[in-house]
Amino acid sequence: MSGYVRLRTTAIRITPRAGVIIAMAAFVGVVAFFWPFVVAPGKFGSSYAPPLIFGVLLVLVLCVVISEIAEGGINSKALAMLGVLSAVNAAIRPLGAGTAGIETVFFILVLAGRVYGPGFGFTLGCTSLFASALITGGVGPWMPYQMFGCAFVGMLAGFLPRASGRLEILLLAVYGSLSGYLFGFLLNLSFWPFSLDPNSSIAYLPGLPFTEQWHRYLAFDLATSLGWDTGRAVTNFVCVVLAGPAVLTVFRRAARKARFQAPITFAPQRGTGADTPSVEA
Repeated sequence: MSGYVRLRTTAIRITPRAGVIIAMAAFVGVVAFFWPFVVAPGKFGSSYAPPLIFGVLLVLVLCVVISEIAEGGINSKALAMLGVLSAVNAAIRPLGAGTAGIETVFFILVLAGRVYGPGFGFTLGCTSLFASALITGGVGPWMPYQMFGCAFVGMLAGFLPRASGRLEILLLAVYGSLSGYLFGFLLNLSFWPFSLDPNSSIAYLPGLPFTEQWHRYLAFDLATSLGWDTGRAVTNFVCVVLAGPAVLTVFRRAARKARFQAPITFAPQRGTGADTPSVEA
C-alpha cells in the first residue's frame, strides 16, 4: 500500500511536551524582563546583578527549549533552511544597524514564522540574533534578552489567524509594527534600572509601589525610546508591505519543494515483492 502525505509548511513540529516547556520559558522570560517590578530591593548585591543572573538563566532556558524542539521533529531540510535564513538575517541586520531605530531583521522573522510555523520562528529568532552578535561583536549581557524577544516575535507570527492576499500582507505588516514597539518596550526593561541617575524622576527607585514604579518606566520609555521604536515599527511595516508578497511566494515555493515532515512509507513493488520507499504528495 503506497504512502500518502499531505503537504505541510510546518518545518519544525512542536510536540505537546515542547509546548509545555515553551510556556514555562515564556513565564521565565516575563520574570526576566520585568525583574525591576518583581525583585525585592536588597535581594542582590547591586542593581547590576539581576540582569546578569536572568541573562544567564535565559540562555539556559533557550538551550533547553531549542533542544526540546529539535528532539520533537527537525530534519536536515528544516535545519538547512534554518541555517540559510539565519545567515541572511545576520547579513542584513548591519544594514540598518539600529540607526534611528531602523532594524532590518524583524520582517524576515515575521514572514518565516508565518510560513514555516511557530517552532521554526522561535528557533530562527534565537539563531539569527546569536549569529548577528558574533559577526558584529554585539555579544554582551543584553544578547540573551534580544534572542528571547526575537524568538517570540517569530513564534507568535506562526500563530496569527489565517488570511490570504492583501489581507494577509496587512495582517503581517500590522503585527510587524506592533512587535517592533513591544520589542523595544521589553528590551528597555533589562537596562533601565542602572541607565539613569537615581535622582532622576524617571529612574528606577527600589522599594517604590508598583504603580509609581510603572509610571516612572512609562515616562522613561516615552522620553528615550519611543522614537527609536517608531523607526523599527515603520521599517517592519514598509518591508513587509513592499517585500512581503515576493518573500512569502519564495518561502512557500521552498516549502513545497522541501516537503517538511513528510513521512516515508515502504510498499512492495508489483511483481518483485521487494519493499521500496514511497512518498506521495
